[in-house]
Amino acid sequence: MSIFLVLFLMGLVQGLTEFLPVSSSGHLVLLSKLFDIEESLFISILLHIATLFSIMVMFWRDIWELIKHPFSKKTMLLIVATIPTCIIVLILLPIIKSSFGGTILPYCFLISSLLLFITEIFIKKKETKELDYKQAVIMGIAQGFAVFPGISRSGTTICAGLMAGGDKKETAKFSFIMSIPIIFLSMIMEIVELVQGEISFSFPPLAIVISFIVAFISGIFAIKFMMKLTERGNFKWFSIYLLLIGILTFFII
Repeated sequence: MSIFLVLFLMGLVQGLTEFLPVSSSGHLVLLSKLFDIEESLFISILLHIATLFSIMVMFWRDIWELIKHPFSKKTMLLIVATIPTCIIVLILLPIIKSSFGGTILPYCFLISSLLLFITEIFIKKKETKELDYKQAVIMGIAQGFAVFPGISRSGTTICAGLMAGGDKKETAKFSFIMSIPIIFLSMIMEIVELVQGEISFSFPPLAIVISFIVAFISGIFAIKFMMKLTERGNFKWFSIYLLLIGILTFFII
């Protein structure tokens, strides 16, 4: 497989699955195993930047409001959600790193499938309310455990917010915005790791640019789609998809 096609696929997979409830890290691990692709820290950083730009383009007004009003309730909710995520990730970091070998990937896909299925049933009977600090903490905890490949960050945080009684539209929007500090922090960690190792950029510049653009554009598409999907509260097809890919992964890993 040519390097152009590989980077195109990685950009597409990262952009779509970062925001759809199916786990971007899980799909990238699966892709690397399926096509025997060697992981590149540089490409990982590049694709993180691309999806970060996708969020910033889609929610620039909300982000600007957070910057203008650093002590507003929305900003405090973001901080409150980020703290438990960081604590959980730091505690579980050794386990998280080893999980990218793919040994628990099928089980994580199945966990995501079950979570979406339960939420599909649960939210139809749940009264909604404005996002509060309790919901932010719950979503932050959910985000902390969703760093394992195969467990969808967006799916897990949105499901947690909805089951805690959050409004569908606001929960989905907050889920994407609360990913900004986590994507940014993980990107910094990867940059530090890259600098400490041997920096090698053995990819054609055009292939890198294509991968970035594909991830950015597909990320915007995925965010728009997920916002509409959450408002409808229809997760069953993604639940079925994750069930099937989880079973399939047992035979690939």
